[in-house]
Amino acid sequence: MAESTTSFWKRKLHEIIYEADTPAGKAFDVVLLIVIVVSIVIVMLESVKSIYAVYADLFYTIEWIITVIFSIEYILRIITIKNPRKYIFSFYGIIDFVSTIPTYLTLFFGGYNVLLAVRALRLLRVFRILKITRYLGEADKLVVALKHSRPKILVFLFAVFIITIIAGTVMYLVEGEAGGFDNIPLSIYWCIVTLTTVGFGDIAPITPLGRFIASFIMITGYGIIAVPTGIVSAEYSRAGEKKVHVNTQVCPHCNEDKHLDQAEYCHNCGNPLNE
Repeated sequence: MAESTTSFWKRKLHEIIYEADTPAGKAFDVVLLIVIVVSIVIVMLESVKSIYAVYADLFYTIEWIITVIFSIEYILRIITIKNPRKYIFSFYGIIDFVSTIPTYLTLFFGGYNVLLAVRALRLLRVFRILKITRYLGEADKLVVALKHSRPKILVFLFAVFIITIIAGTVMYLVEGEAGGFDNIPLSIYWCIVTLTTVGFGDIAPITPLGRFIASFIMITGYGIIAVPTGIVSAEYSRAGEKKVHVNTQVCPHCNEDKHLDQAEYCHNCGNPLNE
């Protein structure tokens, strides 16, 4: 009886922690999301010296409360899955660990001499922002769109790289050292800055021909910036058209997610999703 009761609570906790299709799962995700956002806000406020000097003790207390909450969540995620290694060494498992452990590591440091080292460790908490991605359903479509766009974008970037080499070399020949273009690498740097419409202004052409070429590069830059956006947008639209209905059910055996609706068995390990 005790064993079946334990198994029942493990299944219930697994359903709440790993899935978002149930009211309890949604409530858990919302609460956890709020805690993550609060933690990120605390990290940002701590970097403001005037605010940190006044509220240091309050920030310290809140940080420990948040750390305890995430520690409990981390432990529950481990004990509610039949193969804990799948979660511990998964992307989100590593993020959960890295974002929680710095607060505990600060206990091993003391004194004012290592204050900077302690604060550096506490900055690792910003990794908690990556935990938010697991609650964004549309993020999956964006990831798919980026993957499908990668070959086209790489080819496009290679073409832009060739353009910058050619344009940079031409500007070196036109302007020369008198115009501040001391060498070809420096000229290529200027071309990249101009093409991306950043325009630091540390180097500028002084000859009429050089300024004409620079104007052409600036105008070209506006078109170049729009190309990757168009590629990703097109792939994102296709990803939406090919949408497959999946749920948030996570396999209790291998921690695999994104199962099709009405699926009874895990598509990765073959074990039943609901026992």
